Amino acid sequence: MSVSTRREFVQGVLAGLALGSRMVLAQENSSNGLPTRPLGNTGERVSIIGLGGWDIGAVKDQNEAIAIMHEAINEGLTFFDNSWDYHDGGSEEVMGKALSVNGYRDKVFLMTKVCGRDYKTAKSNLEDSLRRLRTDRIDLWQFHGIQWEDDPNLIFAENGALQFALEAQKAGKVRYIGFTGHKHPRFHLAMLAKPYDWATVQMPINVLDAHYNSFQKQVLPECDRRRIGVIGMKALGSQNGRIPRDLGIDAPTLRRFALSLPISSLICGIQSRQNLRQDVQMARNFQPLTEGEVLALLARSKEPAASGEIEQYKVGNYGCDWWHNLEKSRS
Repeated sequence: MSVSTRREFVQGVLAGLALGSRMVLAQENSSNGLPTRPLGNTGERVSIIGLGGWDIGAVKDQNEAIAIMHEAINEGLTFFDNSWDYHDGGSEEVMGKALSVNGYRDKVFLMTKVCGRDYKTAKSNLEDSLRRLRTDRIDLWQFHGIQWEDDPNLIFAENGALQFALEAQKAGKVRYIGFTGHKHPRFHLAMLAKPYDWATVQMPINVLDAHYNSFQKQVLPECDRRRIGVIGMKALGSQNGRIPRDLGIDAPTLRRFALSLPISSLICGIQSRQNLRQDVQMARNFQPLTEGEVLALLARSKEPAASGEIEQYKVGNYGCDWWHNLEKSRS
């Protein structure tokens, strides 16, 4: 990296921290001490960490998964993530069981994702999600896994998924609409270029992302400019925590890195009470990383990030592949 290129890189990092500092200042502590942040311009506030739907669906003992979710809510972790396709619907089903008792549903901001790109499939996905989650409304419904060149046009087409989403929103079944993805920033930028005011955008935010096909450098500033709520994910690199394992950086530091940037909440993979308590402790005591700490982490992660191999989701297709494969089989 030349001197001028390094200077530009450092300036970009510091600009991101400056934007993040405004978000940190907007934090408020809830009654039990877990901070919340504004969710873009929706008027909602969400806990700065969210409970990941894929991971809670991976807990083998369903009763233990439910106990983890109840403890999370009682501790103030009230932003719940999920998706129609996680564990073939199993994640939504176990979350629905957890939320159906003792008024827990009304205590959480519930997000799930839709895989369908056309009206009919999106409608079917929502019906499934509402049934599995045992609720009459989804607080945030996000188009999942934007990673194909035709995704934006399919979603916005006549009889596309957005048409149904807007009808569902008008009917009160969906409150806010956003999208997710972790393949390449250009897909996010294509969705942002469409004529719709997204409530949220979900993207990978971690120390490796800064160096390779970077969402935090290309997409995050545009979301901040438009006051779109950003939901971070993959702070540890993947479900199996490759960044802590391969780089030796502990999970709380990696989560603090993500939360030092201008995001509303960070989805955390939680598969045990130990995971939960570690993340809650980090969130309760959260302090943004200093400029020096961030620059040191980025220097440490530069070489491992170069190929994108650790961020496997950027070099392969994951998420709603089944929908595109179905459409190909029909054609």
